[in-house]
Amino acid sequence: MLFPKTNIEQQLSKLRGKKFNTSTWKEQVEKIFLKEEKHDNQILKNLEISSHTDQNFLDLDHVETDKIYHLDQIKNICIIYRLRFLDAKYFKGKLPQSAISAIKNLEKKHQTELKGFKIIAPSKLFKLENADDPLLFAPMGNDYFYLIHKWGNDLHPLRKFVMWFFKSFENLLILTFSVSLLLTFMVPEGMFTKHSNVSTFIMILFFMFKSVAAVVLFYGFALGKNFNTAIWDSKYFNA
Repeated sequence: MLFPKTNIEQQLSKLRGKKFNTSTWKEQVEKIFLKEEKHDNQILKNLEISSHTDQNFLDLDHVETDKIYHLDQIKNICIIYRLRFLDAKYFKGKLPQSAISAIKNLEKKHQTELKGFKIIAPSKLFKLENADDPLLFAPMGNDYFYLIHKWGNDLHPLRKFVMWFFKSFENLLILTFSVSLLLTFMVPEGMFTKHSNVSTFIMILFFMFKSVAAVVLFYGFALGKNFNTAIWDSKYFNA
């Protein structure tokens, strides 16, 4: 053969030698890993500590506009799906490495250290003080937030419908009446009177409504539940 075969490993070594000192390559690699580890630890610290930062200075030339959200939009989504928007320090779920990497990439791109992280997630994923689809945000100022990373599973398709009943007192009243009406129709004919009529139906419906309402009130007070509009940004379990 006129031409020798190309050894890719040797070519790779030559390329490395042009940019780095091969005699100190190990020390250089160790410094890089140490620097990255230090950066990771600083990010975790910023996620865990309480910060009053309400603004991060991002380079508008490198900002993805489709990732900017106003507080009113976040509030509306949290109320509809019964989610919470709280400081990252309350998040008890496992933060994936992809989220850390997203923060590092954003910090590198904008040449800044991000602070004041917030997360949208269901209540069960937060360590709430006693009084399924997390999204990580950083504040930009003026009630605007930048979406850094999303992970986990999407919400159940029926969550919006189910949580609608807990959006306000009026919605809960509709649920209570609907359940009472359903239970009334399930009562066998002639169970309370020999002849069923409209008056009998209304009496049974009234009785069912009082019973269901009593259960709802007991459940609400016993477990400290509240409406979506009251808990979306509350750090308290029984807010």
